[in-house]
This record gives sequence, structure tokens and C-alpha cells, in this order.
Amino acid sequence: MTRSRPICILHAAFCIAWVAFSAACGARRVPFPSDPGSPLPNYADLHAEVTAACRGARTLTAELGLRGRVGSRRISGRLVSGFETPAKMRLEAVAPFGPPGFILAARGDQAVLLLPRDERVVKGQSAEAILGALTGVALAPADLQAILTGCVLPASTATGGRLHSNGWASIDLDGGATMYLQRMGTWRVRAARRDGWEVDYPQWQGQFPQALRLRSASEPANVDLTATLAQIEVNRDLDPTAFTVDVPASASPLSIEELRDAGPLGERP
Repeated sequence: MTRSRPICILHAAFCIAWVAFSAACGARRVPFPSDPGSPLPNYADLHAEVTAACRGARTLTAELGLRGRVGSRRISGRLVSGFETPAKMRLEAVAPFGPPGFILAARGDQAVLLLPRDERVVKGQSAEAILGALTGVALAPADLQAILTGCVLPASTATGGRLHSNGWASIDLDGGATMYLQRMGTWRVRAARRDGWEVDYPQWQGQFPQALRLRSASEPANVDLTATLAQIEVNRDLDPTAFTVDVPASASPLSIEELRDAGPLGERP
């Protein structure tokens, strides 16, 4: 039987693990090239070059420091993340003390979200649906991994390219996405547009981004988050149990509608 007490997702997952803060978003927006540019003959080779590392990332683990705005709320906190292609993911919101704010694990089309402090669980939904209800970031595991590693899309083909002023280039990808590169000694992915999202990559460390900014492209822009990546490990063998959640027998079910209503984009204050 579902508990009658009100769910306290904002207490468990946001007010503790994603602590509210009053400072403005930190990262400055990367300016997209504004000139029409000229044809880039070697766009396919360039795309293959700048995405070689992220396309080869079979697994990824990283600690994500988050801050920004979701809906009308400003949030900040830390997530421990793990990914394995093609569609496995684990996100754990680290609290300053006690149990995690939430644990989200996904394998294929099915995901489980556990709120340990509330003893509530969401089952039978996709990771994309749960992430959208919980954070406003409705992305599947493969899409989130691609954005975090700088590939922008999980699998893409370059369809065209333009060379712009000030050392910039743009590469069009199938599906309507565009990747913006800047020559910084070598070419780096600096920004991108894809289905409803804009991404900035202001910092790189080696072959992978050290920071990124994710914004919803539609108006009003409900999501504006900056993530810093630390302790990045790629192609490390991960225990299959990492993508499961040990749900206690005492946990009661939570619907995706309740989760959405209690999340940062919901109407509940």
C-alpha cells in the first residue's frame, strides 16, 4: 500500500544532495559562429578525428559536480555516474551524510529510481522518462554519455561542414545536430546543438571535456546546468550489479506523475 504521507523528493534529492543556492550560473556561454562560412572539404575526416576518443569509450565513470537552474529552482550538488554502451547507466546523488539522495540505474529500456530517505521507488519506466521527471533533463543513457564525452550524439554521421572566421568550423550531423569546433592547437569540440538542447564545452582535459554547460534550447529555457567532470575513467570493466538497485521490501511505489509533480519543474513549491 502506498504511504499517505506526502512525498519529499525535494528534501531527499534536491535540498540535501542538490543543495539550493543563490549564485548565478557560473560558466559563460560559448559564442556560436555567426558568419555563414565557406565549405569545409574534409569535414568527415575532421569529425572522425575529434570524436575518436568518445566513440571508443565503451564504459565511462566520472564524478559530476552540478550547479545551475532547473525551472525556477537553483541547484547544486554532486553525482557519481557510470555508463556502459549501449544503454546502461547509474547515477547516484551523493549527500553530505547518510544515504544517497537518489539512485537511478538503467539497463536497456527499463530503469529503477530509488529514493532511500523516503523509501519510495519508481519502476517500469525508461531512464529518459525518469530523468525528465526528476531533473527536467529527458535524455536516454546513451545520449547523456555522448554529451558528457563530447560526441554530442551516440552514433552520428557527418553530412556537411563549414569553415568560419576566428579559427572556427561547424559540422552538420545526421538528425539535425550541429557540432562547433575551434582550433586550439588541435581542433576541439566547443559547442553543439541537438534535438532541443544546446551544449557548451568550455574546458577540456586530455581527450575528454572537463566541464560542459547544458541548456534547453526551447523558450522558456527551463534547464541550464553546468557540470564539471572529475575522476574520469574510460573503458574500465564495470561490475554488472552497478546497473541494478537493491530495493528494500519496505519501499513503496511512486508513480512517474508524482515524481514529476514533486521535481524541480513541477508545480509543488
